[in-house]
Amino acid sequence: MQHLASRLRRLAPSCGPVRLIGIDGHAGSGKSTFAGQLADALGGAPVLHLDDIAGHDELFAWTGRLAAQVIEPLSRGETARYTPYDWHARRFGPPRPLPPAPVILVEGVGAGRRALRPWLAHLLWMELPREESWARGRSRDGEEQRNFWDGWVRAERRHFAEDPSRPFADLLVRQGQKGYEVLAGPVETIGPDQKITHGDGPPAVC
Repeated sequence: MQHLASRLRRLAPSCGPVRLIGIDGHAGSGKSTFAGQLADALGGAPVLHLDDIAGHDELFAWTGRLAAQVIEPLSRGETARYTPYDWHARRFGPPRPLPPAPVILVEGVGAGRRALRPWLAHLLWMELPREESWARGRSRDGEEQRNFWDGWVRAERRHFAEDPSRPFADLLVRQGQKGYEVLAGPVETIGPDQKITHGDGPPAVC
């Protein structure tokens, strides 16, 4: 993890003075846990959870709010202020500050979406198949969230069909029994003379 942290620190700033690092993957793939460990390795880097930006009525239609509340102020070197969503109360709460830091992690499904990628210094993808990820997520959240998960799976399928992230990942992250393995992503392993099929699974090279 320290090797990865050192690599990310060396990247050029991508959003004003900030190196924004996207951590994407299917729901239940372990993004939040990995982001927490990476943040610690970075000396306490801030983590922006996209669950705080999304909401029940806008599972993926949050690009404008993220831009206005986070991207635009950080790009000017100013403290961002976003209104985190309360998934139990179903409303947005009071503003929460996010000062510009050398590295800020943005984790959540859609962190590597098309509208956000120009602002990212690096994109990491949690390499876990979607069915396995969703099964882990369902088990974690329990029967009371069954209806939500049914709707979420449909929404996530549509999102990645229209706006895939994995083909643009700089690094792939696999969780093992003794930690994480970090591998070169499609962006670094597929040459400019090769075609890739844009999807949320391993790319088909032809």
